[in-house]
Amino acid sequence: MKRRVVVTGVGAVTPVGHGKIDLWQGVLSGKSGIREISSFDTSDLATKVGGEITDFDPRDYFDAKLVRRMDRFAQFALAATDMALADADLVYDPKKPQPEIGVTLGTALGGVAGAEKQHEIYLRKGVRGVDPSLALIVFGGAGTSNIAIRTGFAGPSNANSNSCSSGTIAIGEAFRYIRDGYADAMICGGGEAPLFGLTFSAFAVIRAMTKNANPTSACRPFDAERDGIVMGEGAAILVLEELARAQQREAEIYCEVLGYSCNNDAHHMVQPRPDAQSATRAMQAAMAQAAVRPQDIGYINAHGSSTRLNDKTETLAIKKVFAEHAQNVPISSTKSMHAHSLGASGAIEAAICTQIFKQEMVPPTINLRTPDPECDLDYIPNETRALRVDYILSNSFGFGGINSALVLGRFDK
Repeated sequence: MKRRVVVTGVGAVTPVGHGKIDLWQGVLSGKSGIREISSFDTSDLATKVGGEITDFDPRDYFDAKLVRRMDRFAQFALAATDMALADADLVYDPKKPQPEIGVTLGTALGGVAGAEKQHEIYLRKGVRGVDPSLALIVFGGAGTSNIAIRTGFAGPSNANSNSCSSGTIAIGEAFRYIRDGYADAMICGGGEAPLFGLTFSAFAVIRAMTKNANPTSACRPFDAERDGIVMGEGAAILVLEELARAQQREAEIYCEVLGYSCNNDAHHMVQPRPDAQSATRAMQAAMAQAAVRPQDIGYINAHGSSTRLNDKTETLAIKKVFAEHAQNVPISSTKSMHAHSLGASGAIEAAICTQIFKQEMVPPTINLRTPDPECDLDYIPNETRALRVDYILSNSFGFGGINSALVLGRFDK
């Protein structure tokens, strides 16, 4: 018998705000966390804005030794984990490992940006100048491992690097671990810190990013004037638990995880399939697993990356899945506010979605002023909407043609 899985804790470090309350209030108010990049020189680049986090000091969360041994992406993820565990009131002792609790984390690039900084030092000073911790911080699994070591959660461990779907996949796999009896609870989500010169430039040279120099209007999903993603950074972590365990602890339950699916376009490294066939199948499979019909979905948190091809293709996929109901379901892209933090985006969006059921409000797509005729659905333009929702679909699509979808539901005892 499949076990029920619920969300009992939420933590986040984002350009819009840190912690579930600041993040929620930020997106609800239409706050943009996008600003001019300050962490490196952008003078040679056409793109000069990003979802940069300027108010995060890892020393507020960890001792100096641990800070030195973690890349920024892992620092974000570990700080968000501390918030999520406190929110869930989940007690842990690293000296007493708990094999019934595991960790899954998604990150598209891991410590690549940190390695870039060390490479500059290597060129100047040679091998003796390289940080001895480099080998420990650069790999994508460093975030998962640091979370496990800090908490003593010794259960299933998984780190994935499935581009912009990574955070959603981490949550989906955690859901499966609990549902199928491999764990009783999971710490899951995504972390990313790609805002460094070479890493940032790699996306600029393939013309994936906006050239809009106005930070607050740069990210405009589904708008006719959109011209590319705004890269961001951050992390979000959810605590998932088996229902009976959460109820025994008398934990607050935000919502239930009901369905998850992941597939590949098998088409192109950057361009989505024009017929949206695989994205359509991902949504349909997640909804079938959740046993919900298209007309049951009350809100879609779109991938909505603000690129011409992705927004157009996602619109087509939604139309194929929802048919005549497509015009009735409210949709928004919160990336318009927190930017596109690659592997962390799906987790940040899931964290936002967990708050909708009790708050009965859905966030807007800001900067949607001139609707694209090919993106003609209800994208909740610019203003938050009061809405009671029973089921939410959250989409994440990434480079390499990776499509993932998650279905969350209002918790019903």
